Amino acid sequence: MNIRCFQRNFCAAFPPLVPLQLPSPMETHLWYILPDEVKSWGLLNHYSELLSPCERESVNRMRGDQLKKRALLARALVRTTIARYQTNCQMNPRSLKFRNNLYGKPEVEWRNEDNLSPLPLHFNISHTSTMIACGVTVNVPIGIDIEEKQRRTKNNIIAFAQRYFSPYEVKVLTAISDPQVQRQEFIKLWTLKEAYVKALGKGFSALPFKTFTIRFRDTTMRNFHPPGTTVSEASDIIVESSDDPTNPANNWQCALLEVAGSHYGAICMEKDRIAGANAPMKLTAWKTVPFVEDVCVSGTDAVLALGGIIGQ
Repeated sequence: MNIRCFQRNFCAAFPPLVPLQLPSPMETHLWYILPDEVKSWGLLNHYSELLSPCERESVNRMRGDQLKKRALLARALVRTTIARYQTNCQMNPRSLKFRNNLYGKPEVEWRNEDNLSPLPLHFNISHTSTMIACGVTVNVPIGIDIEEKQRRTKNNIIAFAQRYFSPYEVKVLTAISDPQVQRQEFIKLWTLKEAYVKALGKGFSALPFKTFTIRFRDTTMRNFHPPGTTVSEASDIIVESSDDPTNPANNWQCALLEVAGSHYGAICMEKDRIAGANAPMKLTAWKTVPFVEDVCVSGTDAVLALGGIIGQ
């Protein structure tokens, strides 16, 4: 059997991607995959075929099978996720092309010769050793970050926070006497700050964490809101410029999640003018193994809203 015929039959062995409607205004679609659950070499080879030659080369240059696997899954997740939003999934994930902005944030590069309808999609990706996540919005930029709840910190938390966080955030952390609780709140803050920087698309070097503050309005970081409840009409998580504390970053809304019981997730997106300044953030989430299984986990214990978002 020649290679082209083999590839054609191999792809036919997998069902097509499930098509989806675009997210509504102020809605994020969140897709995540657990690398440890992907064990089929045939499936990994299929994912590899979706990548561009440059992407495959980049993956193969990495040291260690686990690093290569996570990099492969991250790229495959982005490609398959975006392809779902073309009408009837007419887009081949392999045909997607990407470019980076001035600060290295990736975005889809739509070309007229591709015969694809340009979509007003924005996406962002984050990954740890145990989870890879991709967030998608329409018309507005998005940043996401995923961190393990049991993430270990090599340095003293307060000393580290004094170096990178704002004085207010350091004060909040210092006031927590329980070391385990303090570590959890540090991770939540880090996750939110990372998502905000990624949403702006400027990178840490252009926007150091110390130049802005995350504040929780009328709540603490430890408040818990069950899924299916409205946290507030607007986000209760505020991003405030350290240069001008009286002027919060009004164009952005942030949300904090617990994902799969093992990770904290943060989403930051620009407010949608069509939806209105006080429109609450919404979330629809899926756990996925592309071409194999998609499970909507909105409104379940798999994705819990800890602040700033409406549960499903």
